[in-house]
Amino acid sequence: MHHALRMALAAIMTICAFAARAEQTEYDPAKVSDSLKAIFQFGSSSTKQALNANTVTLITGTIGGTYVQFGADLASVLDDGNNIRVLPIVGRGSVQSVADILFLQGVDLGVVRADTLDYLERKGFAKDIKRQFTYVTKLYNEEMQVIAPKSVATLKDLEGKTVSVDLPNGGTFVTALTVFERLGIKAKFVYVEQRIAMEKLKAGEIDAVIVVGGKPYKSVSTFGNDGRFHLAKVDYAKPLQSDYLPATLTAKDYPNLIKEGESVDTIAVPAVLAAYNWAPNTERYRKLALFVDAFFTKFPALQNPPFHPKWKEVSLAAPLSGWSRLPVAQQWLDKHGVEPVARQRFEAFLKQTPAAANVSDTEKETLFKQFQAWDAEKARAQK
Repeated sequence: MHHALRMALAAIMTICAFAARAEQTEYDPAKVSDSLKAIFQFGSSSTKQALNANTVTLITGTIGGTYVQFGADLASVLDDGNNIRVLPIVGRGSVQSVADILFLQGVDLGVVRADTLDYLERKGFAKDIKRQFTYVTKLYNEEMQVIAPKSVATLKDLEGKTVSVDLPNGGTFVTALTVFERLGIKAKFVYVEQRIAMEKLKAGEIDAVIVVGGKPYKSVSTFGNDGRFHLAKVDYAKPLQSDYLPATLTAKDYPNLIKEGESVDTIAVPAVLAAYNWAPNTERYRKLALFVDAFFTKFPALQNPPFHPKWKEVSLAAPLSGWSRLPVAQQWLDKHGVEPVARQRFEAFLKQTPAAANVSDTEKETLFKQFQAWDAEKARAQK
């Protein structure tokens, strides 16, 4: 009897001890976060309002691309409890993102390529479309990568050849068609998803695959080269200089396609963080202002590991020809004294160079684009 009593007492004490420890270490899940509160308070209009008030949606790009990685980086750095939440959405490319920003309900921002709006207007798909857009900041430069057999030395060697330019809702085909048109190169374009296009290239069914995206681009860096292929050169010809930048690809970027110590010249086009041109007194504009303050304030964190190396190329105050900056973004830059340093250094360089006195305005802008590309590559190498 006494033995049974002692056993029961011990069991009760053990249960109490577990309960005490549980009381110290376990949490009420309803107190953990507002996300869980939303689950446990299903149907609450106040919860729904709170969750939506400070959530900013960002349309990015296809899986494996740089846009998606930038979106993930922004969410990682900027998410701050109830204050702001960045919700990246996997997109379909630059052209589709333009349509999504204009028409898809709930999309606040998107990453698009700088030449996309001009292309849509030039081809008659849209009229005065730039008036409907504004930009938060120019992001990084997206390089053109031309994967082809070694018999194709430059872009001109693709005259009459079959070239894959990705699907027609992205931005690669826009840049590719624009570049070929300006250089007078006539090729047969096919619109094939990149991974499939790579296999068709290996099988000899097509002659080249063009990828336009921030280096190192995943589908290019993971291309299984058996020694037959390389990256073809794209000359920075005069017809391209108004809208594109000179760029260089190295073995460090693509050891599978470029030999150690060698490099390949190409061109690049800026990526842009864009938004619809909302009126300042609207709720959507308030969300953009919320995003801008969080993004610009925490921007330095994005330029360090583990975030994408292309963040090192971003200069918040860099101008973007032909685009209007979101007013609240310009106001933030002015308030904090952030100026386009690269332009200031370039102008100072010109003043100290006697030969620059006879340079025309057009030539000056071309030189500045080259200076920007060199400056971005230098900054990237140093960090």
